[in-house]
Amino acid sequence: QVQLVESGGGLVQDGGSLRLSCAASGSIGSINAVVWYHQAPGKQRELVAGITISGRTNYADSVKGRFTISRDNTQNSVYLVYLQMNSMKPDDTGVYYCNAEAGYDGHRPKTYWGQGTQVTVSS
Repeated sequence: QVQLVESGGGLVQDGGSLRLSCAASGSIGSINAVVWYHQAPGKQRELVAGITISGRTNYADSVKGRFTISRDNTQNSVYLVYLQMNSMKPDDTGVYYCNAEAGYDGHRPKTYWGQGTQVTVSS
């Protein structure tokens, strides 16, 4: 089992910056990847950025050049993943969720979700 807790959300002006944090605990040694998702009001959850245990990253086209995902795996009991968001736009408003792929259930990866953190970008 992996527990995820997001933090760092809040209100920011158009063009501003925020840094989100995802703290993973529990069976962190089984984590294969951590992904940030964004759910805008009334819309489906969409991938924003992900990082594998080896450090490989990927981004949605809409955030390339603005957002940066990074990790801190130097602590024994907590695996931290950050999402640095710069040049933010009103369209970035919504709830940001942290998702971890950790271990397998048969051939399917197990996934875990945090509770989400609200981000609001004012125009």
